[in-house]
Amino acid sequence: MRNASASPPIKSRASAAARLERLPFSGYHKLIFLIIALAFFFDSVDLGTMTFVLGSIKKEFGLSSAQAGLVASASFFGMTLGAAAAGLLADRFGRRPVFQWSMVLWGIASYLCSTAHDVNSLIGYRVLLGFGMGMEFPIAQALLSEFVPSAQRGRMVALMDGFWPLGFITAGIVAYFVLPALGWRTVFALLAIPAVFVLVVRRIVPESPRWLEHRGRLADADRVVSDVEARVMRAAGLASLPAPAPEPLAQTAPKHRRSALREIWSPAYRRRTTMVWLLWFFALLGFYGLTSWLGALLQQAGFAVTQSVLYTVLISLGGIPGFLCAAWLVERWGRKPTCIASLVGGGVMAFVYGQTALHGASIVLLIGSGLVMQFFLFAMWAALYTYTPELYGTGARATGSGFASAIGRVGSLIGPYVVGVVLPLSGQGGVFTLGALSFAVAALAVWVLGIETKDASLEALSSVESGTGVAPADGDKAWGKQLN
Repeated sequence: MRNASASPPIKSRASAAARLERLPFSGYHKLIFLIIALAFFFDSVDLGTMTFVLGSIKKEFGLSSAQAGLVASASFFGMTLGAAAAGLLADRFGRRPVFQWSMVLWGIASYLCSTAHDVNSLIGYRVLLGFGMGMEFPIAQALLSEFVPSAQRGRMVALMDGFWPLGFITAGIVAYFVLPALGWRTVFALLAIPAVFVLVVRRIVPESPRWLEHRGRLADADRVVSDVEARVMRAAGLASLPAPAPEPLAQTAPKHRRSALREIWSPAYRRRTTMVWLLWFFALLGFYGLTSWLGALLQQAGFAVTQSVLYTVLISLGGIPGFLCAAWLVERWGRKPTCIASLVGGGVMAFVYGQTALHGASIVLLIGSGLVMQFFLFAMWAALYTYTPELYGTGARATGSGFASAIGRVGSLIGPYVVGVVLPLSGQGGVFTLGALSFAVAALAVWVLGIETKDASLEALSSVESGTGVAPADGDKAWGKQLN
């Protein structure tokens, strides 16, 4: 193992990216994926819980629809702050420590929610909970994308997002069994327990070697990559053989002259940043404006608490085939078309679901249209989380992803509150029409401003001028190796 003084000059050494890219996909990659995805899952359980307990909270504190919308929006305000802060911190101090602290924060805050004595304290704790969740989401996608080779990157990040609907469904199952007997406070207390998972992350997940190299910590990057190489070769049953020689990639010295926040608005990235901010804002405004209220809207339509929770869980099952389909399409079809198709499909089905609810259709038709709606919406999430970190270079990836997520959280902050205001004026039909229009605007932004990132290495994508909208040709695996 080389020390700092023995590290060869950056121009003559194989980069961390080149060494990681040429490794065979193995059980070690799957282990890293599983750990990061489980942390993502636990966050999603906490976030999804509000969908199922909002009606009970509204009843206990005697809240109006607008006040209940404010409670639902509180965590999204925290997520806005957390996502923006996490991106900057992760690009400055590393992905791993920020990832760990995010779990500590949401675990503590979830327990505090169970102790809230009035609606104001609950809102404060939900803001803190949202801050922790907002930190975790963009760092998870950046960290995973920097470990997995390009050929599997899109599928793995999309599958990670699939733990979102699983978390949402788990939140519904917990609420179904715990809420009627023990109340919403016990639900929040139980959801604080998974925060101990941080100990697993601390022990197994290393710092991103791409980030270490970008910061000029070449010896640390070499040490991490050497360990990854050894683990991958053992997991692949090739421990007795040397790792494949890395294909050369042009190297550039680490840059510290421009801050990550300025970098995402540089000429190379400003078109992508504009696109991804519009995408996240309108997609999340529509999604959370609808899903945060699904259970409460069913209760308002006359269903009992247990019925509304059960039907919301059933509707959410549509997300499982949705993210699996998206995980296949992002590699087969591409990130951009998959994102557009899922947004358009989600918008159409949100309108259909709203009309179904408005005209009092049978419960079978209501659940059926809801299933298809969630199929498209969770496919949208898979495409969103795959696409975003690929748009930026290593020095700005966490910041770019974090601020996109933060802008999205502004939309998710506004969405539930707007629904609480619109509902008395336009009814459920107006609520779902608003969601459909939001998805349409997001799809238009991707169609006009987006580029394709399929089959390209992260380093290649960071060197392409975004103003051209150029995409790698399908099947041209060498494209990502020839640019930088």
